[in-house]
Amino acid sequence: MKTRWQPLQALYFTQFLSAFADNMILFVIANLLRENGFSPAMLALVSMSFFLPYIVLAPVVGPFADKHPKSVVLVIGNLIKAFGVLLLLVTDHASILMLMLSYFTVGVGAVVYSPAKYGILPELTHSEDELFRANARIEAYTIFAILTGIGGGGAIASMTPPLISSLICMVLYVCSVALTFFIPRLHGNPRIRYGTEARRFFHNFRQLMGRPKTSFSLIGTGAFWMSSAVLRVAVLAWIPAALGIHPESFSVSLILATTSIGIIFGAFLAPRLIPLNRFYRSVVYGFGMFLLILLFPWFHVTAIAILFLLMVGFMGGVFIVPMNTVLQEEGKKVVGTGQTIAIQNFVENILMLVGSGIYYVIVYFGASVSAAIVAQGGLLLIFLLYLYAQTRQFARGRVESSPGL
Repeated sequence: MKTRWQPLQALYFTQFLSAFADNMILFVIANLLRENGFSPAMLALVSMSFFLPYIVLAPVVGPFADKHPKSVVLVIGNLIKAFGVLLLLVTDHASILMLMLSYFTVGVGAVVYSPAKYGILPELTHSEDELFRANARIEAYTIFAILTGIGGGGAIASMTPPLISSLICMVLYVCSVALTFFIPRLHGNPRIRYGTEARRFFHNFRQLMGRPKTSFSLIGTGAFWMSSAVLRVAVLAWIPAALGIHPESFSVSLILATTSIGIIFGAFLAPRLIPLNRFYRSVVYGFGMFLLILLFPWFHVTAIAILFLLMVGFMGGVFIVPMNTVLQEEGKKVVGTGQTIAIQNFVENILMLVGSGIYYVIVYFGASVSAAIVAQGGLLLIFLLYLYAQTRQFARGRVESSPGL
């Protein structure tokens, strides 16, 4: 047991440091946008550049993670992220295109990193229950990194010059690389050929979308991350306008971080609240998340806003963890772990790109941030209604008796 959990613990902390820096960079860029006179809506535009590599590189990063030792892939991903920070250090901050290029490069590192981060979990665990718990923990560490990256990282970015805060991000990536050496170098599959696997990508995508469990999980996790990505940008603009807090105050990042606190609690409690064989019941918490998103923009009281954001996070945490676990287990059997994660990233980032684009357009044409948040809630509702229709098949046992399952 000791040798099994030590690599997992190293993985959790590696992920924490890397994700912390990912989120801190967003605040560094947000401060640079504000200092150079860009509107808050431009942050959504820069964020979209982060999602693009997940879509463009999706056909090759899965095979790359499966072909090589996943601990080595984690190192490569972090080094690319560090290069993105280097670009941020030397780029022209008055150019929106250069800021987008820097964040795009960090996104390239993230898309390389992600399949190995999740794909190594089945290799370090020995049962479905262990995988479920490990999945919940790495989600919790990720969300805790988002929490502290938004709260602490946001505060650091607001109190230090961009040069210093960018260097701090680079140091975090280097420390994450160092911790990776405590994770064993388990062999990949050297027989994998990128050209062949890339051609199979969309065939595998159709396979996963054709199976009820994996289709449900892909759409569900994609809808969650779409809403989360848009809300992070929207609430960052909403807090100063609605609560009267100065945009450069670290209180803005601390209030925004309460959503992540809720997700941590939701992720830890998900295995108790949602049995794995009834994973589809998590959609109920998705509807709870929708209702809270619909309501909170209209309450301009700090304490109430914090409570709403906390509950949004909790509902989201319970909503996503069961689907993540089912997707990894089922996807591993059908198309392999790395390919499953790459397809998941592909779906999630298409939806995040679409959601961010819709938000940008709505705000660009003069709608209030509150109205844009409600519109995002409406988009989430469409996906939830579709998922709810699928749960009726699960409940009646049709899926278990379907061919190929």
